Amino acid sequence: MADLEALLGRRLAAGFEAVAGEPVDPLVRRSQRADFQSDAALGLARRLGRNPRELAEQVVQRAELADLCSRVEISGPGFINLTVAGNALARLLDRLAPDPRLGVARSPAPQTVVVDYSAPNAAKEMHVGHLRSTIIGDAVVRVLEWLGHTVLRRNHVGEWGTPFGMLIEHLLDIGEAEAAHELSVGDLTGFYQAARVKFDSDPDFKERARRRVVLLQSGDPISRRLWSMLVGESKKYFADVYARLDVRLTDADYAGESSYQDQLDAVLAELDALGLVRISDGASCVYPAGFSNREGEPLPLIVRKRDGGYGYAATDLATIRHRLTDLGATRLLYVVGLPQRTHLEMIYETAREAGWLVPPARAEHVGHGSVLGSDGKLLRTRAGTSVKLVDLLAEAVVRARAVVAGKNPDLDPAEQAAVANAVGIGAVKYADLSTDRLKDYVFDLDRMLALDGSTAPYLLYAHARIQAIFRRAGAKPTTPPPVTIAESAERALALELVGFAELVRGVGDTLELHRLAGYLYGLASAFMTFYEQCPVLTAPAEIRASRLVLCELTARTLRVGLGLLGISTPDRM
Repeated sequence: MADLEALLGRRLAAGFEAVAGEPVDPLVRRSQRADFQSDAALGLARRLGRNPRELAEQVVQRAELADLCSRVEISGPGFINLTVAGNALARLLDRLAPDPRLGVARSPAPQTVVVDYSAPNAAKEMHVGHLRSTIIGDAVVRVLEWLGHTVLRRNHVGEWGTPFGMLIEHLLDIGEAEAAHELSVGDLTGFYQAARVKFDSDPDFKERARRRVVLLQSGDPISRRLWSMLVGESKKYFADVYARLDVRLTDADYAGESSYQDQLDAVLAELDALGLVRISDGASCVYPAGFSNREGEPLPLIVRKRDGGYGYAATDLATIRHRLTDLGATRLLYVVGLPQRTHLEMIYETAREAGWLVPPARAEHVGHGSVLGSDGKLLRTRAGTSVKLVDLLAEAVVRARAVVAGKNPDLDPAEQAAVANAVGIGAVKYADLSTDRLKDYVFDLDRMLALDGSTAPYLLYAHARIQAIFRRAGAKPTTPPPVTIAESAERALALELVGFAELVRGVGDTLELHRLAGYLYGLASAFMTFYEQCPVLTAPAEIRASRLVLCELTARTLRVGLGLLGISTPDRM
């Protein structure tokens, strides 16, 4: 009942149904003209051939709004403007205050959701190109888990195929002990580059690498053991990066390309039995409906190459089949860059034609743009190589420490380091997640670490300021006292607080994480105005108690909301 927008929607819906004789979506949303607005009368009037203002007036007469709204007006051609009464806001906040979930109910129809994200390549260091999938995927997991869904994390690591023949041969050339040392100190890039140079310049090495791939894929014990060593060291490195980012991926979530190798023959046989496979130039292909190349010819997915080998299309088909038929997933989310859209849609369509992907199950490409440098191009080092993710994160934390030291020089070194880590990593995450994921954005640490505007430091400072209020106020009351809403700044803050539940539910459907980030910025901004205009600790006792409830609800909403984005909230800053 603390969800004001939904509550107003239900009241107006009853009025619309009474007038129209059928259910009507009231289309209630926040407005600049009033607290909320409905424009549903305009569309309904066109459909019924009636005057929209008259229809809106009839709806208002039949909707029970007196206990919620201090003013209801019809404006323009038939907009219904709703101004919420202060005592109604206070009642809603009284219900929110003791609720640990802040009004966010768990889904009445929980799903089994597989979230595929991060997916780096083994034996290579993670670079800035892995940032968005990892951060977005982690936030999606957190939101869906909070809403009560069963979420299965999957890290589809690239750890199979031609490059590993090259890497294993290089490992044998330099010796296992030396290779183990190089890999253990995290020099994956150097190891890979050295192998690549030999592969490109030494025909004998290239031939040995190709033979090694065959041995690896046929189960040769030595090749498999060395491959396991390469993958194992890579996982240790990935675990360190994930720990720095505070994302929830663990070793148990790895499901690399090798996981599905024993299923590929069965996948091809099943597709063939269904009549979906055609031979093209010796390769076994499927041609999902609706896809063509520039010449208008059907676009193929190559399931098995003409040399008998399987590529990533076959692995992706085995993956989606496993998630639907073995795991029983009803929602599949692939957090992958936008350039992979066509490939993924072809995988989904093939899965539909094979009878694997059938309602209520659905597959979604949670696409995202790229991280750019100040020149508007993909972010790279001055040498033109990809920026290592660990270097980028380390720089963010170093710069954050300077910000924290400037803001609170009295923090002891250990706490200052912990706060700087939270602020630096939080700044990187928030800049990413506050951007519409379909768009590119420019990586600018100066802007990310600014203490004003829509940045993590601004939100974290608002949270820390509230904690400072409570340190001065003493212990929080065990039973929240009643809230009173009198000042305009109190009212604006209350309106933000009662909108959290509806916002989170919507994000769970759309996965538009920038809307959650934008909401939290609006909440922090409303609190800062409240803080400046409404004294808390020096107010009379009843008002002081009410405003402390507003502070506590704001801090908790910021903490929960930022937590859903994977951003920790220190009590001091």
